[in-house]
Amino acid sequence: MSESTHRILIIGVGSIGERHTRCFLASGRASVGICELNESLRDTIAQRYGIDDAFKTLDDALVSPWDAALIATPAHTHIPIALELARHNIPLLIEKPLSISDEGIEELLNEVKDRELLTAVSYNYRAHPALASMKASLDSGQFGRPLQLYANLGQNFATYRPAYASVYFADHAQGGGGIQDCLTHIINLSEWLIGPVTRIAGDALHQQLPDVEVEDTVHAFARHGSVMASYTMNMYQQPNETIVTVVCEKGTLRFEVNGSCWKWMDEVEGEWHTEEHPLKERDTWYILNANAFLDALEGLSEPLCSLEDGFQTLKVNQALLNSLETEKWETIS
Repeated sequence: MSESTHRILIIGVGSIGERHTRCFLASGRASVGICELNESLRDTIAQRYGIDDAFKTLDDALVSPWDAALIATPAHTHIPIALELARHNIPLLIEKPLSISDEGIEELLNEVKDRELLTAVSYNYRAHPALASMKASLDSGQFGRPLQLYANLGQNFATYRPAYASVYFADHAQGGGGIQDCLTHIINLSEWLIGPVTRIAGDALHQQLPDVEVEDTVHAFARHGSVMASYTMNMYQQPNETIVTVVCEKGTLRFEVNGSCWKWMDEVEGEWHTEEHPLKERDTWYILNANAFLDALEGLSEPLCSLEDGFQTLKVNQALLNSLETEKWETIS
């Protein structure tokens, strides 16, 4: 790992933007500037983390030189901001989901290609060491061909994100709702494990989460090529759990977020073999994500989630939302 210090501009310092600010600083490899319209929030974050470079507008921020920028504003603003930054030749890390539609994305793809700019999407599950180890074993072929994936996730969302009803989450048009804000993580990690979703159908309702109308319960069926998949999610249960299971020809693999581990069974009625990758706290995961981006910035590795991969998952988000309206399977091209 390099000891270089990079100047990183973080645009938007709400809940996730503040976490990225804290974790890039904690990497020991970056100094941070922030850009935030909300004056009170901007001042609070600047004082909390000792940040001297705090800007109200992107125009103000772009007077200074930056090695890269992280976009952590609501999803509907990601692409216009990314295009402006790309035209200033600034490498990009864009929070998930990439956007809420495909508008402007081909233009961004062309812009970063022409300028040879590093651009990544922050789907942080790909930085989890247990998941990375599970993927390596899956890719090695020792368990044979994947046949089925099923994922179950749930938590009491209001406990962990108490401000959810007053921010973007309450509005699909800003990237909110259970599909775009939560399930998208699991779809993206599943695409990383077994390949892109090719078609999807689903059902969703608002069942219980107070003070919003967006979906808090989702059931979806998908095909990742020949691999069959199912996803279930709710945002109000008591256990906080995320479990992703891949059934292969010669064994079954399982990733458990709460145990910070992955496990496998390769004999009928055998025992689970467990490989633990303990994380001290949730920030440790995001520090790993920050370091992975900085490694890519220095040319030491490829980005964890490319712009193209993020676009693919965006297409799945939109196809699933469309399926709720059409009550039909939707194909992702």
